[in-house]
Amino acid sequence: MGMTLTQKILAAHAGLPEVKAGQLINAKLDIVLGNDITTPVAINEFEKAGFNQVFDKEHIAIVLDHFVPNKDIKSATQSKQCREFANKYDILNFYDVGQMGIEHALLPEKGIVTAGDCVIGADSHTCTYGALGAFSTGVGSTDMAAGMATGMAWFKVPAAIKFVLTGALQPPVSGKDLILSIIGQIGVDGALYKSMEFTGPGVASLTMDDRLCVCNMAIEAGAKNGIFPVDEVTKAYLAGRSQRQPVYYTADEDAEYEQVIEIDLSKLEPTVSYPHLPENTHPAAEGSKIKIDQVVIGSCTNGRLEDMEAAYNILKGKHIAKGVRGIIIPATMAVYKECILRGWTEAFIDAGCIVSTPTCGPCLGGYMGILAEGERCVSTTNRNFVGRMGHVKSEVYLASPATAAASALTGYITDPRTV
Repeated sequence: MGMTLTQKILAAHAGLPEVKAGQLINAKLDIVLGNDITTPVAINEFEKAGFNQVFDKEHIAIVLDHFVPNKDIKSATQSKQCREFANKYDILNFYDVGQMGIEHALLPEKGIVTAGDCVIGADSHTCTYGALGAFSTGVGSTDMAAGMATGMAWFKVPAAIKFVLTGALQPPVSGKDLILSIIGQIGVDGALYKSMEFTGPGVASLTMDDRLCVCNMAIEAGAKNGIFPVDEVTKAYLAGRSQRQPVYYTADEDAEYEQVIEIDLSKLEPTVSYPHLPENTHPAAEGSKIKIDQVVIGSCTNGRLEDMEAAYNILKGKHIAKGVRGIIIPATMAVYKECILRGWTEAFIDAGCIVSTPTCGPCLGGYMGILAEGERCVSTTNRNFVGRMGHVKSEVYLASPATAAASALTGYITDPRTV
């Protein structure tokens, strides 16, 4: 029996001719990633285990993005520990204030991750990099510590679900609407410890930003990873960007999948996940009576340039509704700078929004937009669990940048096709 795309990458990194679902392997890592929340825990475990060197200073990335610029003394202490570790071991891919971005937007942008890589990160949304044709998955801080020291990690090879995409998205429908629709269809445990592998002629119509968004939320279906095949879109994105030579793998024609799901992209519509699970999806058009207090456009899911453009196209020359707080967070400094150069930042401010330096901020209830009891937020982030963005009696509605921007204009959940 042939291998899936994920299994091909894992076999290569384990030095094996083939692997099968359920098999335990020890694989070589290309990148080990941590942030300002998870890296301090990993550093403590690294030192407790008696390690005194990293496996490769070029293949470790530490990005301070969750509570940076530091919001309080505890976050400042955590960041200081990361800075001291990075200096001690001369970690080359270390990103701090003024250079940092949200990690899962920054690493692809910088070319730190490339096609064919095997990547672990002490953050669950590390699965984002499957958009580049890499195997990437989130791990705990202890695994990060071991990875930094040895450059290796244990995996159980995942089984796979094949998503065959046909047609093309009809703007303003985007990759966010696609992944929300999928999670609504299969549930938050529908791909538990499986690889979500996206194929079919519809893949060619998806931009890289669409793909990064889709893979980012694979974990919200319980998946081990999400992954797209390498095509001309991928190669164009990687050209002149990758820090290392990309390696292209393809799934075997006789690869085994536990399930095959077909999706016609042309039939998708703007979609919103209601509280308190990403699987609780509804058409955006059904939310017209749900009044909101805040809109957040940003995060590792939807803070890239196309996301900013989608928001700009709806907000330009208009003003958000009275009583709505609009928060826009470009995911990286490059995106932030481009928004300024294109005049989008001015348009956002004129529309009544604030524009923040890159940070995860409100996504995990950190800062820059915490919700009070009873408040509702339409957010382009990836999770809407109880208390995720503040008070346990607040509500988060997940949506695309277009839907979020349209909702900011009306003060109610709004289908962007109607504004």
